[in-house]
This record gives sequence, C-alpha cells and structure tokens, in this order.
Amino acid sequence: MLSTSNIQQVAKHSMAYGYMISQPFAFYVDAYPMIQNEIFQNEDVAVAFGEHNQAVRVLQKKLNYLSYYNKEIDGEFGIFTEYALKKLQIEHDLSITGKTDQQTINIILSREREKYLAPLKDIDQTYYLGETGEAIKSIQQALYYFGYYKDSLDGIFGPKTNQALMYFQEDNGLEVRQEINQETIQTLQQKETEAKTAAIEVAVEVKTNQEKSVKEDNATPKESVVVPKKETNQSVDINQLITTAKQYRGTTYLWGGTSPSGFDCSGYIQYVFQQIGISIPRTVSEIWNMSVPVEQRSIGDLVFFETYKSGPSHMGIYLGNNQFIHAGESNGVEISDLGISYWQERYIGTKRMAVEK
Repeated sequence: MLSTSNIQQVAKHSMAYGYMISQPFAFYVDAYPMIQNEIFQNEDVAVAFGEHNQAVRVLQKKLNYLSYYNKEIDGEFGIFTEYALKKLQIEHDLSITGKTDQQTINIILSREREKYLAPLKDIDQTYYLGETGEAIKSIQQALYYFGYYKDSLDGIFGPKTNQALMYFQEDNGLEVRQEINQETIQTLQQKETEAKTAAIEVAVEVKTNQEKSVKEDNATPKESVVVPKKETNQSVDINQLITTAKQYRGTTYLWGGTSPSGFDCSGYIQYVFQQIGISIPRTVSEIWNMSVPVEQRSIGDLVFFETYKSGPSHMGIYLGNNQFIHAGESNGVEISDLGISYWQERYIGTKRMAVEK
C-alpha cells in the first residue's frame, strides 16, 4: 500500500495535486491508477456486496479496464460487480467468492499494472520531441499509470508528454533529457518486471492455500444450512420507525453517505432501520429485491422510484397522506408529496421490508 508521503511523491507534479491534498477522497476515484490503489486497499473503506462508496467505484473502474465489468460505474456493489469479480476469480484459479479478498486484490492490481506497462517491451529505439506513433502512446500510458501524465493518449511527443517524462526521470535518478531513451524505458520496464514477479508470488500462494483448503474441507464434516424464514414488517414498531426517520430531517445529502453527517437515499433508509434494531441491505436495488410487494400502501412501507438509471434507484419511507420521507440530492432528508408530477412519473411501486425473526 502507498503511504501518504509516497502518494504525494507520485502526484506532486500533477496539475491536480493541490486539489488532491485538500480533497483526497474525491480525487482518488478518477486519479492515476497507482494512486487509486491507496483507497482500494484501505482497510477502513469497505469493498463488499451491498456497499455503496468511492472504493467500489475504483473497483468497477479497474474491472472495466480489465474487461470484466461493462455496466455503469455507479459505486454500488451489486450482482453485476459480484459477477465480474467471480469471472476474474475463475480465470485466475482463485476461490470463487465474489468478494475482494487480498488474493483477488493482488491479482487485479498486478494484471492492471501489467496491461498498462506491457507495450513497453516493443520499444527499442530513442524518440525525440515532436515525433509521433504507437510507441509514444505506450510511454504516455505508462507515465499516466505512475502519476505523471494526465492528458489524452494521442501518441504525440509534445510539451505535456515531455514535461511528464522529465519529472519521471528526475524522480527516478535519471539524467533529465528531452528524449525517450533506453535508460528511461528500462526503468519503466523494471517496474513492470516487479509487477510480474508479484503476480507469480500471488499465484503460488493461491495454489498453496487452495490445496490446504481442500484438505481441510475433506477432513471436516459438512453441516446442514438452515435458511431463516422471512416475515413482513408487521413486527416493526411503525411509530418508532417514523419517529426515528423524522429525527434526521435536514441532514445533508452525501453520495455514499450512511450516517447523520450525510446520507444518500438508501444509506438513510438503512440507518433508520438499524436504529430500531433491524438490519437491511445497503443499496436500493437490493432492498427492492428483498422486500415484498403490497396491495395497499401503509405507513412505514417503502416507496420506490426510477430516477437516474433504469430500475429502482431512489426510495423513501411512506408517512401516509400521500407523503414520504427520503434523502434527496437537493435538500437532503425531507418530506415530499407523491402527488407531484416528478414523483408520479418516476414511481415504480411500494413494498414492505421482509424482516428475519
């Protein structure tokens, strides 16, 4: 994992460096791949099914670059993200869990790094300022990965590429020259070699652990699994639910937020239910899938809407009198009227939370 000082070293020549220092969390999501790894490997940020945060967006971006994920990069760890992870795990002989365990993370990072840097092996000559071609594009791609180049991969050895190149040479103890020479290429290739070595070490570790796991499984009797029965929220104290929900009116909206310091729509619903001792999924789509349809809407039910993407993407708690409380992007946690045209046009149904007892 990169330390804070290493991140600053990598990004210090970036035009966005000042912004990164003041807004580090937001910067990482669309930052250089090497810098993204910091948040992706941060143990304090959950990257798991049901989570909705910036770290999940980083995961989706990496899986997309590796051609495993082709859906919207929305930061929601749902079935498509899980499927992409399982596909990667299958192709790399990992345990098929659909989870970001350390072995899976190592494979993602090493494969991404290799893909960015592999084209360097075909560069066998020196290039000078003003030249163009695929080799220049490969250099730009490598410099982008390591945090020096942020412009388009146009294959033109112009001023911006030259500036990034000289910064890389300076930081790696090379002679600073306005040319792409073999010494620079070899330094970049050395970093690629390190990545390949790490990937081999991971593969060996995975195989060893899998063999150990098989032996343990064969020696341990299998236990039967009892699936708990689901019941609707008739057992929920509706008055307590509504009272708790209204306590957070005025809380600001925060994409990915799950606490009173800031909520997104599903983070707000999940938090309210948690306060009355009920655990529910994290995302709108998962809550939609777990809840059950109702014939007649009642206070405490969940109302769902289709907003920024197809399918359920926004939700709230029904309060009666055609009103519902929700965390909206414009005003945060507020009470809105189902009768206005905006919500009428986007309303897709009412459901009741299925609660395990």
